[in-house]
Amino acid sequence: MTEITVAFIAGMSGAGRSAAADVFEDEGWYVADNVPVSLIGKLVELARTGGDQTSRLAMVVRGTDDHLGPELTALRADLEASGATVWQVFLDASDEVLVRRFEQVRRRHPLQTDDTLIEAIGRERALLASVKEQSDLVIDTSSLPVAKLRETLANAAADTERSSSLSVSIQSFGFKYGLPIDSDLVTDVRFLPNPHWIPALREHNGTEASVSDYVLGQEGADEFARLYVDIIRLVADGYLREGKRYMSVGIGCTGGKHRSVAMAEELGRRLALSQGDDGPRFEIRVMHRDLGRE
Repeated sequence: MTEITVAFIAGMSGAGRSAAADVFEDEGWYVADNVPVSLIGKLVELARTGGDQTSRLAMVVRGTDDHLGPELTALRADLEASGATVWQVFLDASDEVLVRRFEQVRRRHPLQTDDTLIEAIGRERALLASVKEQSDLVIDTSSLPVAKLRETLANAAADTERSSSLSVSIQSFGFKYGLPIDSDLVTDVRFLPNPHWIPALREHNGTEASVSDYVLGQEGADEFARLYVDIIRLVADGYLREGKRYMSVGIGCTGGKHRSVAMAEELGRRLALSQGDDGPRFEIRVMHRDLGRE
């Protein structure tokens, strides 16, 4: 019988589930939208006899009740027990962005009745909290271009099919642009001197040697990097024991241009070097959310 990989696409209304479904379809997955959870198992069984063209299934889940989390958990356990590879992605966005998107398209939120849009969003967020918690990958689409969403999903899918190692995304960001809501771990490197105040470094960024050498040469930088890699590895062990395949680490400074970028690059480098036969294996990606913003 055909080996099956099943992806659940869940998330907040307006956060980009349809866009994510388009990405999967473009990548050659069979996509089904708004299929009741009770029928997904039957679709998977049918797909097992369909050959390679139905070996990868992406199911867009649009339920908005408090039964969805337990139903997905039970379904996932059944599918994995049958030999299927299963992973779950959750699309999220800030309340402000979701409000703006609904206002732009002039659509009513599916949970909105006589209350306000922001209240409906709040109810949905509470109802989907357990679904988000059990997801392998959470993507914040608040300021994410479609091209970046495509890259993130394609890489995650490839990692799932390639191995059972942990995919670790290390993302720099600027606190003045808001916290990355999709990060599992968030840390602050504003304790290091800011290269912005050095004229020769101001227009450069943390990917360049001049800035990186300055940031990593400051007191406490080396110790921080060493200890934080240990923390990532400690958490990674627990994630793998719990069956999680993805970890997102946010490294923040004021603007996301100098200190956080240099430290994110350094953590990625050290984490790659730390891999040995006695610990978890990592698929490591370093990204810079706010690099290039004014």
